[in-house]
Amino acid sequence: MNTAQQSTPADSPLDPALAAQLKRDGNGLFAAIIQQYDTKDVLMLGWMNDEALRRTLTEGRVTFWSRSRQEYWRKGDTSGHSQYVKDVSIDCDGDALLILVDQVGAACHTGTTTCFEAGGHLEAQVGARP
Repeated sequence: MNTAQQSTPADSPLDPALAAQLKRDGNGLFAAIIQQYDTKDVLMLGWMNDEALRRTLTEGRVTFWSRSRQEYWRKGDTSGHSQYVKDVSIDCDGDALLILVDQVGAACHTGTTTCFEAGGHLEAQVGARP
């Protein structure tokens, strides 16, 4: 088991019904898509484990598991660019969350509003309905 502390429904800090819904990767993590609650802008994607989700649900601020630093981090504690929870939904497969937030400041560590600004757009064939 890595430092992300893989949880199973039996040892999870979450409500057992919620813990049973979650599908974790091999490191005990699942994706959390962060979206601005009023504009619906997709701000970023982060990773959580059961404890990060428990903290997010009970503290009203988004907490992630940092895969690179192998530690919990609450968005905004060092930057001041905090995310205040407005709503949390789980997808039909249980492997991703959608967290609506009130974002204060930039969501991206690069200083941009969203993490999808700096990377730019990829060239793609635009589809159309038949």
